[in-house]
Amino acid sequence: MNGIMNKNINSGLTAIFRFIGLYMNIKEIVRSQKDFFATGATINVNFRIEALQKLRENIQRMESDIYSALKTDLNKCKNEAYMTEIGLVYNEIRYMLKNIKKLASVHKAYTPVSLFPAKSRTLYSPYGTVLIMSPWNYPFMLSIVPLVDAVAAGNTAIIKPSGYSKATSTVIKEIISNTFGAEYVAVTEGGRDKNATLLDETYDFIFFTGGEKTGRLIMSKAAKNLTPVCLELGGKSPAIVDESADIKLAAKRIVFGKFTNSGQTCVAPDYVLVHESKYYSLLESLKKEISLQYADDPLSNDEYSRIISKKHFDRLISLLENGRIYYGGGYDSKRLIIEPSVLTGINFESPVMKQEIFGPLLPVLSYKTENDLIDLLKKEPDPLALYIFTENRYFKEKLLRYVQYGGGCVNDTLVHLSNNSLPFGGVGQSGIGNYHGKYGFETFSHIKGIVQKGRWPDISARYGPYTDKKFKLIKRFLK
Repeated sequence: MNGIMNKNINSGLTAIFRFIGLYMNIKEIVRSQKDFFATGATINVNFRIEALQKLRENIQRMESDIYSALKTDLNKCKNEAYMTEIGLVYNEIRYMLKNIKKLASVHKAYTPVSLFPAKSRTLYSPYGTVLIMSPWNYPFMLSIVPLVDAVAAGNTAIIKPSGYSKATSTVIKEIISNTFGAEYVAVTEGGRDKNATLLDETYDFIFFTGGEKTGRLIMSKAAKNLTPVCLELGGKSPAIVDESADIKLAAKRIVFGKFTNSGQTCVAPDYVLVHESKYYSLLESLKKEISLQYADDPLSNDEYSRIISKKHFDRLISLLENGRIYYGGGYDSKRLIIEPSVLTGINFESPVMKQEIFGPLLPVLSYKTENDLIDLLKKEPDPLALYIFTENRYFKEKLLRYVQYGGGCVNDTLVHLSNNSLPFGGVGQSGIGNYHGKYGFETFSHIKGIVQKGRWPDISARYGPYTDKKFKLIKRFLK
């Protein structure tokens, strides 16, 4: 009995000391990064350029390891891994190296006559030490792209990759440790206990990509210290297909956008709303495209991604059993693979429409009129993306302007993500803030507005004591 008690006590003490060690490690990293930022080293633009160049070199050196890790975690094939992860990271680094001096320079601003004589300018200043929390679905890209933006803007950073994508997290940690000192950029691995401990620290900015539930928790933690945040969440992003659309092309691009990474994409088309006159035509085209892109037996296709965990797999299977399966529906519970599946007999009250699917299930619903469509969309939470397939210019412009969403495409899916001249981010429940390219630089910067005033003339009207004459003069300048 005493032996069992001692074993339990020792086990408990081990857990306590492990937690204390974990906490102290994070505290040390945060403190060292704040101290390093205070030296002013990262303010130097050439310092940032050298850091980004070294990061690119180390990614290139370990590119094969990244492919292997993504294969281990999600069964991603080489083409998909480069197209949706590694290539986008290179693209972001290239953009920053080309534009960083211009982005970091002083920008002139208009000066009103009332401030004469003066000059106005804006100056981009790094926040300081930032926390980047990334998800498991695109574990490399969604860790490194925001890091590139943060480093380009002159910050120090702590990256917390997902505990689900362990192989990729390990590679990220090796790349970062080979590129930066921990006082500049550090990676901390672990699960929920690590997340909770991380969020007990005080940062100058928090960047999070993930689900709405965790986003709310992070925002509440950040609020205690008035820490600014950028939350990249998700939601039910619709694909709209009207009667003028090229149905074959729409099907091809919806299948690509939906089933890439087995549907585990925050901007994947979550469901389709098609005009009732094209409903069956689209269903048949989707069926043909799935067969073309993923073979007649996707379960035996080694280039088709798997579901990240048993927990997520079971959730998707319960949703799959909700609707009528028009095509697909097969799965392998041992390998955590679900066929690309098209569901019919769905309405907005169905369980599959009450949550973001985040998997290879595609409900197809129909609408009758343009007004019915807009009413349906406006009743739903604001999505991260909107995809419109149409040749009708009026219809396109009306949806783009009158429906609220983060970003999107006309006659395609996903590809707006690859253009770092565009901001990427959500609105409402799908997120706060945006990044990519100059928008990422701005997200990780505080923009200082500065007025440099001349010594003479010094207009006396603004100083007391005030008189009617001074009032009239002030009114003339500021009206």
